Amino acid sequence: MNKQRSVTAERIYRDDARLQVRSAGVRPDAQRRISEADLLWAHVVFVMEREHKVLIHQRFPNLQLPRIDVLDIPDDFDVMDPQLQEMLKMTLDPEINHLLESMD
Repeated sequence: MNKQRSVTAERIYRDDARLQVRSAGVRPDAQRRISEADLLWAHVVFVMEREHKVLIHQRFPNLQLPRIDVLDIPDDFDVMDPQLQEMLKMTLDPEINHLLESMD
């Protein structure tokens, strides 16, 4: 569910003036489930597991999806866990920097 990893990532990056971020879950019981509007809005979607990418493709088969990158972050942490924050930053910072450079 959208309770630990993506919420933590959103909190880490939501005050970064270079970015606009949203978090959403892929499962039906997510507090905020990913929508077609989210996917049309996004330049890139970062998912925590390969299964999440598959679920998005299955749920939106006729939508031209943005790039979806799999981070391979395990679901072993509480919200804002320091180790989770470090893993997310180490994984996302290079990706974000590359994305921003390619948009210039």
